[in-house]
Amino acid sequence: MRQKLGASERHACKTIGVARSTQKYKPVRRNDDDLRLALVRLAKQYGRYGYRKIAALLRIEGWRVNHKKVERLWREEGLQLPGRHKKRKRLYHKNTSIIRLRPKYANHIWSIDFVHDKLSNGRSYKMLTVLDEYTREALCVAVKTRMGNAEVLEALYPLFLRRGKPEHIRSDNGPEFIAKTFQSWLVKVGIKPLRIYPGSPWENGYNERFNGTLRAEVLNAEWFATVDQAKTVIGEWLRQYNNIRPHQALNMPPPVPETLSKIGT
Repeated sequence: MRQKLGASERHACKTIGVARSTQKYKPVRRNDDDLRLALVRLAKQYGRYGYRKIAALLRIEGWRVNHKKVERLWREEGLQLPGRHKKRKRLYHKNTSIIRLRPKYANHIWSIDFVHDKLSNGRSYKMLTVLDEYTREALCVAVKTRMGNAEVLEALYPLFLRRGKPEHIRSDNGPEFIAKTFQSWLVKVGIKPLRIYPGSPWENGYNERFNGTLRAEVLNAEWFATVDQAKTVIGEWLRQYNNIRPHQALNMPPPVPETLSKIGT
């Protein structure tokens, strides 16, 4: 700068309002190969995670990195997931009456729903998914070849003994959930049933979102030969979902971090 302007560096920087330190700064090029390898490894292990969840997992492993750098490397490695459809937020009916009660604390509202799939031999089986809407913890994924209202009660009863009963249980209008036996049992134990408006699955959005994740990360990725095999794989995935997987709705920690789950046991 001194040779070009015919003035001292101090005078030139003062004239144009630039700090002298900018003339001495030399960018440091960091080798990101190890970070790239760690990022690709986690992307392969958690195939449906986006870069924000992978960034959270990297920080758990000890990497000092922000989501912007992870996003840049993510794009350079071609790991982008397909874009999502716009969410539909239909909390009210046409007459403006409130349809969906929002969860306010743990055990306030549990949501239940069914997921259907087939084994490699073409035989169908069902999964009952139970979710605490406030904590986003998946309480249960019961897997059976057949499941009616009696099997639903059989799956819920151990949860009530272990965790206490919820104030409400939200479900759709499936025959297993509107059966008199099931409804009368809920009333008998002091649980208020919540049924969504017919044809409005988004009112059970928390559980629908979980079911979509279960299908994308497990059912579409695995091919089970037996129901017992499905139980084992889904059980391991459920532990990962509750104890390891970062949740954006919770500002990235999992519903039940591993340290807390170990203390609880």
